[in-house]
Amino acid sequence: MTGTTPSPTIRVLDQHARLSLGSSHEAIYRLVATALASRNISGHRLIDVGCGGGALRRFVQGRFQEYVGIDGVRYDTFPADAQFHQVDLDHDGPLPAGAEGADVVTAVETIEHLENPRALVRQLVRLAKPGGWILLTTPNQRSVLSLVTLLLKGQFSAFQDTDYPAHITALLESDLRRIGSELGLTDAAIKYTGWGRLPLTS
Repeated sequence: MTGTTPSPTIRVLDQHARLSLGSSHEAIYRLVATALASRNISGHRLIDVGCGGGALRRFVQGRFQEYVGIDGVRYDTFPADAQFHQVDLDHDGPLPAGAEGADVVTAVETIEHLENPRALVRQLVRLAKPGGWILLTTPNQRSVLSLVTLLLKGQFSAFQDTDYPAHITALLESDLRRIGSELGLTDAAIKYTGWGRLPLTS
């Protein structure tokens, strides 16, 4: 094979990553911005792991001097003036970071796409400087819609066959708290967007 032909692993990563379209609902980005504002969190650097097209940047601008994106694919919409690192979050080694780490590390709607949630959170902890913050979002498996879907179809709403292989790891609030506790994280809080749909409606 020539060096110009993408490997099968890179092609599959690109296909799976692009299933998410590199973006999440604005309600999720607003929740992240509100969480930061409610605790008056700001600083030099925010590292956005699983950044997609970099949509979060618009919601946190003014709070951080630097926005750094990490993802398996560089989307065309990612800001040209922001730092970007292309990394296969499932298979590559340690994530890149500056010597001083980050004041905040986010993983917005990312963990459900990955094979090993604990490995991801360990990486987030490594990227955060001492006393830094980690914000992680994932679909809510305990919503009425998700629980009804589980009862009727045996699958959580955001993890049905139509969502595979983009969504592969469903986590509950208890899972997230356990992972945080195992890694020594403190001051944990769970928040909800309050956005979604009712069962059997559009």
